Amino acid sequence: MAKTPRRPANPKDAAEALFKPAKKIAAPAVERPVIPNAREPVTLKIDSDVLAYFQAEGPGWQERINHALRAAMKTSSGP
Repeated sequence: MAKTPRRPANPKDAAEALFKPAKKIAAPAVERPVIPNAREPVTLKIDSDVLAYFQAEGPGWQERINHALRAAMKTSSGP
């Protein structure tokens, strides 16, 4: 019967033996209030000429895109 040495021969095993396994504790769910008209960062792929059109007038191009999308929402909704 082969005995295992008291000290690990491998330095990595020796280092691992010093640490206890981490206990995973689930974080409690946080209820976040809903904020009306909150803005969310998104990634959106659009054609480069469309982006250039909105950026041509300088800063505020993201808001101009938002206004154009909101106008499109209003025209596409029924009575």
